[in-house]
Amino acid sequence: MKMPKLKGFEFWRNTLRGACYVVAPMVDQSELAWRLLSRRHGAQLCYTPMLHAQVFVRDANYRKENLYCEVCPEDRPLIVQFCANDPEVFVQAALLAQDYCDAIDLNLGCPQMIAKRGHYGAFLQEEWDLLQRMIMLANEKLSVPITCKIRVFPEIAKTVKYAQLLEVAGCQLLTVHGRTKEQKGPLAGVASWEHIQAVRKAVNIPVFANGNIQYLSDVERCIQKTGAHGVMSAEGNLHNPALFEGRNPVVWEMAEEYLEIVQQYPCPLSYVRAHLFKLWHHTLQIHQQLRDELAKVKTLEGVVAVNKELKLHCQEEIASLKEEDKPKGGLPFSHWICQPYVRPGPKETCKENGTSGMEGSNRGKRALEDEDDGNSDSLSKNKQKKKLRNPNKTFDPSLKPKYAKCDQCGNPKGIKCVFNLCRGCCKKRAFRETADCPGHGLLFKTKHEKALLWKSSQSNLPNIEMTAQKGEIEETRLLKESIDGVA
Repeated sequence: MKMPKLKGFEFWRNTLRGACYVVAPMVDQSELAWRLLSRRHGAQLCYTPMLHAQVFVRDANYRKENLYCEVCPEDRPLIVQFCANDPEVFVQAALLAQDYCDAIDLNLGCPQMIAKRGHYGAFLQEEWDLLQRMIMLANEKLSVPITCKIRVFPEIAKTVKYAQLLEVAGCQLLTVHGRTKEQKGPLAGVASWEHIQAVRKAVNIPVFANGNIQYLSDVERCIQKTGAHGVMSAEGNLHNPALFEGRNPVVWEMAEEYLEIVQQYPCPLSYVRAHLFKLWHHTLQIHQQLRDELAKVKTLEGVVAVNKELKLHCQEEIASLKEEDKPKGGLPFSHWICQPYVRPGPKETCKENGTSGMEGSNRGKRALEDEDDGNSDSLSKNKQKKKLRNPNKTFDPSLKPKYAKCDQCGNPKGIKCVFNLCRGCCKKRAFRETADCPGHGLLFKTKHEKALLWKSSQSNLPNIEMTAQKGEIEETRLLKESIDGVA
């Protein structure tokens, strides 16, 4: 017999086993190997990386690589997260995933530009009718519960109303990230626990809090402040997978354990490299050469070798450490200890560079100008990679081809343009004057003349048909007369 679908608190207590310590869905970062590492060190519930519902439906390889091949008995309870903006597509994707997880989550929290272009994540938070339809249909069709992860509005009252709408539509568990969609990157700032507390009091489903979690003590304070049933961590977990154990282990302990799991449950090398950049973040600020090596390695063995070298450097430093020595760079612990990374705001970044905002901007421009001389020592990392792929490539501006400029906007003009303009300006002028520009493939005049010709031919069509009908009648009369004459 099919078990009835659990809802709300029953779902949280029984299926999710009352999970309080949660690892967030992170694109290219919360893959199976990382989830298993996190579970070994205190995490009680994990989410998959955000998956694109439309791609998941149409691409069997995408399903295989991101979910079907990542099945592991240790990796439960598990919630699969999708981004979507179409109810039917979302439900189709969820139906294909529901047998491999304990719930399906709708991403309503991604604030990145790719989400804005794709029209999903936090950029759906104003479309309440669409969200209602998506959640109601999923709640009706799926055999597992539907959950949501949201960001807050600046107004607490609107955030509460938003959460209540999702609950009524059928959401069985709500994760609230206490930042608005504008709070990201250097502008992330502090998450508002007041918003989360207000949502928790207003809804009758379990609520997870997300934001400002760097240590286990933050988890305890957050639960006490907001009343949330669980706390989700993203950045904090990436820099210290043992966060939920209340430990700050040495980096190589976590890195070596993770690399062992990767050998058993492989994932793309880019994921592995990104994780080691996070774990070793503070150490790599000191050992820049090893940072470059880690960026260039092409195999898992190469990553392991760089990790061993970093460990060796740290152990040598520990051996020469004196009791009175304090951690460098204003860190709470020595750089080889797993600890949070606090992203500096825009003003702090300028201060670190020893410049004001305007000076920093000018200095940045000068640095870019210096790069353009083609000297590999001053090239950006991106240009150095291009140089490695193509040694003959040059970034010297004097060697770049010179282009004639458009008479109107200054962009490069079309070589064969009849107006001596770029394509954009040419298109506007050709349309305005009903003219052709073969150089840009614009045929407004030709198409207009063809349209007039077709229109005139259509207007003459009734006359032609009438003439044809008269001819048929005359032919019939003559035929009849000839038959009568014979008779």
